[in-house]
Amino acid sequence: MMSELEDARWSVLSDRGCEASGLTHEDARKLVHRLGGEDRHGLCIVTDEAAGRMMTGGLNLKSKENVDHT
Repeated sequence: MMSELEDARWSVLSDRGCEASGLTHEDARKLVHRLGGEDRHGLCIVTDEAAGRMMTGGLNLKSKENVDHT
């Protein structure tokens, strides 16, 4: 049985909006760590569904473009 954490259903939000979506939780965690090192603030991991509901507040969902898979 696959855990929800392994599903590509997670988004990373920051004070700038949605940094990436469609991530596994592990990829989201790595992105939060990287962005935190770049002095980005307000970082959190939420489901894509929750991030989508926030879009009315001006957030734009982004794909995995910000994720470094190395």
